[in-house]
Amino acid sequence: MNQPASSSLMPPDGHVQRLSYAERNAPYWRRNLFVCVFGSFTTLLSLSMLLPFLPLYVQQLGVSTPSAVVQWSGVAFGATFFGTAITAPLWGRLADRYGRKPMLVRAAVGMAVVMSLIGLAHNLTELVVLRLIAGLIGGYASASIVMVGTQVPRERSGWALGILSTGALAGNLVGPLVGGFLPTWVGIRGTFFVGGAIIVVAALLTIVVVREDFDRTTDAKKRTDTGGVSPSAINGGVILVLLVTAMMVLLANMSIEPIITVYIGQLGVPDDHVARVAGIVMAASAFGSMLTAARLGALADRIGSSKVIIGCLVATGVVLVPQAFVTQWWQLAILRGLMGMTLAGLLPSIAKEVRHAVADHNSGKTLGYLQSAQFSGQVIGPLIGGQIGAHFSLRAVFFVTASLLLVCAGLNRWTRAKQVR
Repeated sequence: MNQPASSSLMPPDGHVQRLSYAERNAPYWRRNLFVCVFGSFTTLLSLSMLLPFLPLYVQQLGVSTPSAVVQWSGVAFGATFFGTAITAPLWGRLADRYGRKPMLVRAAVGMAVVMSLIGLAHNLTELVVLRLIAGLIGGYASASIVMVGTQVPRERSGWALGILSTGALAGNLVGPLVGGFLPTWVGIRGTFFVGGAIIVVAALLTIVVVREDFDRTTDAKKRTDTGGVSPSAINGGVILVLLVTAMMVLLANMSIEPIITVYIGQLGVPDDHVARVAGIVMAASAFGSMLTAARLGALADRIGSSKVIIGCLVATGVVLVPQAFVTQWWQLAILRGLMGMTLAGLLPSIAKEVRHAVADHNSGKTLGYLQSAQFSGQVIGPLIGGQIGAHFSLRAVFFVTASLLLVCAGLNRWTRAKQVR
């Protein structure tokens, strides 16, 4: 949307001074944040609610042996994250070129269509391909981070990204709960149609409510006539460290997920209760993150995002260690909840730091790379955790993950000290 009258100022010397993208969109960022939070919640709820019944759906599509069911369930679930990791930078680049709202609409409409098509899958190949397409053309939460990160005032960006993260976490938490009882009412295939309908609501809200003042003649190009960040201010080393840190955050959270049921079984939980207890323990981390994401984001606005990143990395590494020594499942649940609370401050603070380290015309692309790094950690984490658990021990997973986070904290501390010097 072009608004020439509102996108420039005429100072006394007669030279036109154009307002930045964030300044022109200042009246809209609160309403846009609300829609992005709702859209991230609903899309991630729809994507995650198939977790409880995915093995059953795989069986319906012709897979019979238990080992094959487990294997293909993992492939089908991970395909979406793999697809998002591939295309997030591309969508971010297009957001820089054509605006942030079109990317939100594209993601919502595409995911609504694909989610409904999953309910019509005839075989396993179609299921995996459709889940992959959902990741390739979807990514509403990723597009939301680009919009919120570029529109919100600098002094409120940590809080706003924390609120957005809370919505995404809530979707991931509520999704499996909804997926646990919805198939009994509408059937497994019907559940996908319900998920598609929910995303349609998010798409309509995005189209009607979200406002954006985007001018391709200025916003898609390098700004040289204002006090904005210039390309010379971009520190490639800092960005690389932040991308690695983002990957480690998801890696740490997901490394134990594929073996957590086995680990809980070793703690003496009866076989018929293991699955239920595992769900509680998995949900504890997301619940803890929901409690502190916005608060830690606001703290990053006050004391600086780099301090929050380093502190949360150290705290998460420390909380991981005692998880290797628990003797009761509830002890593990409490520690996973505490870990979720410390992890919650990382992703909003990293997104804030990345956004402010690059020029406006590169923000979408760079935040896209950030999303790609996060989803890469979500894919790599279970692979690393499974290999360590299989070849060494389940407890070793916690030690290795904690060590990686502490090394990452040291790397961020070194990078910050180098910047100061």
